[in-house]
Amino acid sequence: MTFSRIRDLREDRDLNQETLAEMLGVRQTTYSKYELGKINVPVEMLIKIADFYDVTLDYLVGRSDEMQR
Repeated sequence: MTFSRIRDLREDRDLNQETLAEMLGVRQTTYSKYELGKINVPVEMLIKIADFYDVTLDYLVGRSDEMQR
């Protein structure tokens, strides 16, 4: 669930993986693996992603369909 939501959020804003990877301080290949669900997204990264998109962590991890409180 997390991987599809971070991909959808990125695509909805017409951003590429390289931009997000740079913002998060990871390689593009690592970010790609997050989106593909090949590796778990560390909590610190989830927080950065949630802050960047102004969404809740619950939304990112699929615990809620509400993007904001």
